[in-house]
Amino acid sequence: MKKIAVIGAGTMGNGIAHTFAQFNYKVHLIDISQASLDKGIATISKNLDRMVLKEKISIADKIETLSNITTFTILAEGVKNVDLVVEAATENTVLKTKIFKELDAVCAKNTILATNTSSISITQIAAATNRPDKVIGMHFMNPVPIMKLVEIIRGYNTSDAVMQTIVGLSKDIYKTPVEVNDYPGFVANRILMPMLNESIETLYNGVAGVAEIDTVMKLGMAHPMGPLQLADFIGLDVCLSILKVLYDGFKNPKYAPCPLLVNMVMAGKLGVKSGEGFYDYSENRKAEIVAEVFR
Repeated sequence: MKKIAVIGAGTMGNGIAHTFAQFNYKVHLIDISQASLDKGIATISKNLDRMVLKEKISIADKIETLSNITTFTILAEGVKNVDLVVEAATENTVLKTKIFKELDAVCAKNTILATNTSSISITQIAAATNRPDKVIGMHFMNPVPIMKLVEIIRGYNTSDAVMQTIVGLSKDIYKTPVEVNDYPGFVANRILMPMLNESIETLYNGVAGVAEIDTVMKLGMAHPMGPLQLADFIGLDVCLSILKVLYDGFKNPKYAPCPLLVNMVMAGKLGVKSGEGFYDYSENRKAEIVAEVFR
């Protein structure tokens, strides 16, 4: 594999593009918005600057990485002659299905189509194409350039050859691939989201405050950040979306989103991205000030 297209220049998309470009793959970064592409490239450049300051890469490495990325606003142009497409659009089933249907029509027959979905069925997405054997899940963790894990999700029809190719590719970019099967939430979010939801329930029921819950989990369970801070970092809207997928998929009450989470998302309190969630980020992006949370 030499050329890789990444769809979506947001947090996950620019991180995926950065990672492949850093390992000398030619990357086509695609987004319908030129402003989003410009912002994505600026983010990649800033993150590379941090790596230069920490002496993990040289300035020449930074320049080469950026030169490996070309931006596109037209999908058909961006996916021309690529070996792999990694879709990193918003976590929305209708949108992803639409993108894959279009990709199937404009990509070369041998192009592998991967989705960075964190919870949506790979089999369902693949069904929108005429190449379900070449559709696979590549669930990267945020921040992509730093986090080692990639969940590789096999759809019902994903071929062994495609699975082996993507596992090998993940190792080539110094990630640790873990193969999982296609069930709601896969492994990471099937375990993580109920924990975050239960932490929100604990706050909702008045057992303890935001800082207290996070402190217990950080100091008592050795988590690098508390669950409420992590929910803010992921995005409360994303957490809610994943919990809905889990609840719809299993019909088990333990996956039902906490009413407090639902209300916060409806009120636009989405975490770091909106400036406020369980913490107030109006002064800085660190979770230092607990926000006023209506219970």
